[in-house]
Amino acid sequence: MPESTPQYASYPSLSGKHAFISGGASGIGEADVRHLAGQGATVSFVDLDTDRGEKLAQELTDGGATAFFQRADVTDVEDYLAKINTAAEQHGPITVLVNNAANDKRTPFADVTVDQWDSEIAVNIRHHFFAAQAVAPMMREAGGGSIINMGSITAHLDFPNLTGYIASKAGIEGLTRTQGREYGKWNIRVNCIIPGWILTEKQLEVVAKPGDIERLTEQSQKIPNKLYGEDIARMVLWLAADDSRNCTGQKWVVDGGWM
Repeated sequence: MPESTPQYASYPSLSGKHAFISGGASGIGEADVRHLAGQGATVSFVDLDTDRGEKLAQELTDGGATAFFQRADVTDVEDYLAKINTAAEQHGPITVLVNNAANDKRTPFADVTVDQWDSEIAVNIRHHFFAAQAVAPMMREAGGGSIINMGSITAHLDFPNLTGYIASKAGIEGLTRTQGREYGKWNIRVNCIIPGWILTEKQLEVVAKPGDIERLTEQSQKIPNKLYGEDIARMVLWLAADDSRNCTGQKWVVDGGWM
């Protein structure tokens, strides 16, 4: 977590909206869930981690928020869309969609198999398309909405062993532009957030090597601050809120100035 908590803005237009987040039980997704709930939005989210998802939903509910968790595998499109529809049936039309779920499994280029390639595309980009396709009619009927796709700094820099992940994240930027064009006539905004190196639990426990954090934040970023999930969540709030009502088809980089 950040060393100190700045004074952040509030977004009254988010109160009462129904937001749906994939991969919401941990990392960036968890921060999105917490911050949207903190603005008075009804938050539905899915994740493979049932224990963490249920615990988070209970914590937020006990605090007075409306949070609804379902276990879902975003690579099973039929089941995933059923979970989206269940959330809408129970809590009203979804007007904010955050396509967050991803997996940055590292595999040397020469060792990637056909099955792994297909799996990486499924978990990192395919669900973005079909979730948007599912919620767009709801948003249209509601008078508009906001779809937020999660890209990655890796699509713009030189990172090894992430071929499928990077291909997917680059594709998300193109998907954002075409979705923005397709849905703009219905007052549905579609934007892509490009995070830098966000210090989630997974990054700290599995990816980061001794000295990496200091070296990359101080040498690669223009602002040498460590980046956390809430740094992305604050951009999610602005893009979800009416404050960004005329912003669509764009990339929003939150990386401390690395790119």
